[in-house]
Amino acid sequence: MSRTPLALLVGVGMALSYGPAAAQSFPTDDPVIKALWQEGMESSHAYNIGQVLSDSIGPRLSGSPAHKGGNEWAVQMFESWGIPARNEQYGTWSGWRRGISHVDLIQPRVRSLDAMMLAWSPGTDGDVEGAVVALPEFDGKDAFEAWLPTARGNFVLTSLYQPTCRPDESWEEYGTADSFEKMDAARDTARTSWNNSMRALRLAVRQDDSTATIESALEDAGAAGVLTSGWSGGWGATRIFDADTEEIPSFSLSCEDYGLLHRLASNNQGPVVRVRAEAEDLGEVPIFNTIAEIRGSERPDEYIVLSAHFDTWDGASGTTDNTTGSVVMMEAARILKKVYPNPKRTIVIGLWGAEEQGLIGSRAFAADHPEVVEGLQAVFNQDNGTGRVSNVSMQGLTGAAAHFTQWLSAVPGEITQHIRLSIPGTPGGGGSDYASFICSGAPTFSLSSLNFHYFEYTWHTNLDTFDKLVLDDVMNNATLTAMLTYMASEDPERVPRDRRVMPVNPRTGEQRQWPECRLPRRSSGG
Repeated sequence: MSRTPLALLVGVGMALSYGPAAAQSFPTDDPVIKALWQEGMESSHAYNIGQVLSDSIGPRLSGSPAHKGGNEWAVQMFESWGIPARNEQYGTWSGWRRGISHVDLIQPRVRSLDAMMLAWSPGTDGDVEGAVVALPEFDGKDAFEAWLPTARGNFVLTSLYQPTCRPDESWEEYGTADSFEKMDAARDTARTSWNNSMRALRLAVRQDDSTATIESALEDAGAAGVLTSGWSGGWGATRIFDADTEEIPSFSLSCEDYGLLHRLASNNQGPVVRVRAEAEDLGEVPIFNTIAEIRGSERPDEYIVLSAHFDTWDGASGTTDNTTGSVVMMEAARILKKVYPNPKRTIVIGLWGAEEQGLIGSRAFAADHPEVVEGLQAVFNQDNGTGRVSNVSMQGLTGAAAHFTQWLSAVPGEITQHIRLSIPGTPGGGGSDYASFICSGAPTFSLSSLNFHYFEYTWHTNLDTFDKLVLDDVMNNATLTAMLTYMASEDPERVPRDRRVMPVNPRTGEQRQWPECRLPRRSSGG
């Protein structure tokens, strides 16, 4: 990464300019709020930051060279804005470099399939050909073990077959009610049967005190590879995660091409594929958080943390999960450094690693920096996509709303008109990096965004690409974050940490407990 970050830095330094926004009616005469608006909405760098992260650096899988390259680039960007930054190692992870891969149907007809190697999958030694077989449904151990020899030398389809890859909304709009209900009922029956089989299959491969996976059992039986599909329910969207094999390749196929192979195999029409998978196992490698800091002038031992996870899955570019959140925090920091360079409290920007593996980077930071957690005035975390911030929970802190509403009152109505507050709310136990701080009772706010079909189309899918970034909304969120940070820094009082009485769980009748802080994993081995 000696040349690439510097070259990218030059390109990003040429910020795009946007025409003046509509005249704003500011709720205060505060010149800093006006200047934050002007810098964030009229001189934004959000496009440049997001385009480089999404397109040039690309997805930042934990342990990948791209993640390390992104860390180095981010430090250079912060320093170009006059903000000291560092990459702080918190552990190691399984290093892996993705290469070129193909899955081609060669019998009974020729078609290059829409397929992507799963993260950390083993590669192949050149081309590998094999027949395709579908994993049957089983009622127990004996049936499974009797079938396993069938897997030898073959590529095995291991996911639920979808009878249609057409979203339900399309079917309901254009089909008859009877046809949709018939399809839906048949699909539910098939799903229930498949899930029952999966439960039986997992019991069938239990060995000693551990449970082997379906994939490892197939690997031991001599299968040539594993073919999966995780349809999101949207047109052309497939969720792509990680492999569970150590010696044979694992691929995710589109709903449509998985269905093609499954129908050919189920109807004894002899599907054969040719597979090539280039991948490099890099062993256990260091992994980092990128930490930047604008030191406080009056209360340097009190902190405001701008929080977003920097790692992504690598089925696409990782734009809405979570390049957009990283852009918001980087751009907010740039705006603040230019407009409000001497904050009263210290502003820390945390671009966390390995969130997708269990909030590891942020949990490690919280464990390694108890002084920051103890001195927290506020954490602002953004994770769930590209839309405008629309909901902010007080996370169960009963005294937080008095402060947050005061901060929000200084923000122009063009931003606040979209925001709903949840008071007092409940603390989040997981899901994103806010959980690493709220568990200790530190004031933590998740800046939750409008949906933009996030879960149907971009969350962990092959479609999470730069074109999905909604620039106006990202600019809005960065400007909001900068304004909230300024107000939290200027607040003469600390946000109290009083906790609500937790509600009763309606399913169990037991009172919920405040989430406990968890120690992070420090390596891929545990």
